[in-house]
Amino acid sequence: MKYIFITGGVMSGLGKGITAASIGRLLKNRGYNVTAVKIDPYLNIDAGTMNPAQHGEVYVLHDGGEVDLDLGNYERFLDIELNSSHNITTGKVYRLVIDKERRGDYLGQTVQIIPHITDQIKECIRIAASEKVFDGKEADICIVEVGGTVGDIESMPFLESVRQMRSELPPEDRALVHVTLMPSDSMGDLKTKPTQHSVKALRELGLFTDIIVGRSERPISINTKKKISSLCDIPQYAVISATTAPDIYQVPMELEKEGLSKVLCQHLKLANESLDPDWYRVVTREYTQRVTIGIVSKYGKEDVYLSIKEALKHAGRSLSTEVSIRWLDAERVEKAELKECDGILIPGGFGVRGIEGKICAIQFAREEKVPLLGLCLGFQLSVVEYARHVLGWSDACSSECSAGTEVITILPEQDGVEELGGTMRLGDYQITVKPGTLAMKLYGGDEITERHRHRYEVDPSYIAEMEAAGLIFSGTWGNRMEIVEIPDHPFFFATQFHPEFRSRPTRPSPPFLGFVEAALKMKKGAE
Repeated sequence: MKYIFITGGVMSGLGKGITAASIGRLLKNRGYNVTAVKIDPYLNIDAGTMNPAQHGEVYVLHDGGEVDLDLGNYERFLDIELNSSHNITTGKVYRLVIDKERRGDYLGQTVQIIPHITDQIKECIRIAASEKVFDGKEADICIVEVGGTVGDIESMPFLESVRQMRSELPPEDRALVHVTLMPSDSMGDLKTKPTQHSVKALRELGLFTDIIVGRSERPISINTKKKISSLCDIPQYAVISATTAPDIYQVPMELEKEGLSKVLCQHLKLANESLDPDWYRVVTREYTQRVTIGIVSKYGKEDVYLSIKEALKHAGRSLSTEVSIRWLDAERVEKAELKECDGILIPGGFGVRGIEGKICAIQFAREEKVPLLGLCLGFQLSVVEYARHVLGWSDACSSECSAGTEVITILPEQDGVEELGGTMRLGDYQITVKPGTLAMKLYGGDEITERHRHRYEVDPSYIAEMEAAGLIFSGTWGNRMEIVEIPDHPFFFATQFHPEFRSRPTRPSPPFLGFVEAALKMKKGAE
């Protein structure tokens, strides 16, 4: 097993996650099996209870792990399925150590950061790296991204663990890639001081970088690379320029041009196999048409819906169609805005805020025959809207939001649950698809697997009346409704699950693909 450690300097949000995923893609394109681990220094056990408007999307893995959004990037870039062990948090590490202490595993020792916490961190990394995610085989290379920036108090135990692992591994089995900011001054010159100070902070911790990836608005010049090489004591060819790419999936291609693959293969003594160009062919496909999708959201940050954005991009690219997203505030959405969209998407969420705006958008899409895709909460509200305006149950609602005819009710196993962390219906479930439905047409099979994250369901006692009124529940898990559709509509499709989590650039999610295709037909019909 070879390890590539990714650290960041100067400031957060530089793109360490995309850099880590891109490095993985570079090596995968050369035939290596690559896995990835994300270290998050916060005290939370996982990302499940964190505010998405502050932290970004909560990404769900196949085993039900609620994790940082960077793991979504790893899965999309590497086209693999990770599990909960691949996201290490301070909370997880400390809980494991404290549990061991309570059991007496340390035999009366005084439990300390070093060696007990650092040993646990190393054990967690090695366990994740050894997971057999490649058809029963282990990875050749594990990428370990350390969240936060060098100098953060929270990151200190993790950086110390990286230092120890580096000293325990042969030089050809580990590499340290440091991602740092290179800002421009008023004259447009790139400044190296932040990089110098960041590398200095690493050295003070006993860590010496092998490769520097400089994030900047324009390419790093040869002279600037020479300067960084001299001041940071690394070869000039190991200073990699990483400018902002037009599309994140083109970042591996830009790093390839900079020679990063060659540097890594040389350092890790890997055979620099011939490049498989399939990925680059897919991500550089030209757009010949364009559609506008309105996303009716209740959270202000786009990162909350990162996987949805990417799934739309995957579907659009496969159809040579650029997907332009229009963000619509669920609390203020108006029909005039909806009329400007070729398709309407209702994403997931929690709580009462923005519910009525989402229901109005669903009603507009249903009545005006505009393609609609509902996800999780969007699925539940599609049922509520139909009950209100087709069956005439004016007080139809979800028990999460109000009192009335509760067509959406809490899952029986969720009733009485007090702890919020990790207690929802999470991860993969197998769904049975009805023959002759849109769901069957999209998926092409009668058994599918998708990821979930919810506490509420369609109340089984109302299903017969709804189906008699024309609603079709075309996907089920036992007596639990998973997909709803309307047959006499260009595309009215909603899922209790989150299909965006399984979408990949080379394998778009079937519901998203069908949705974008329907939106394209809608636009062409209007023209």
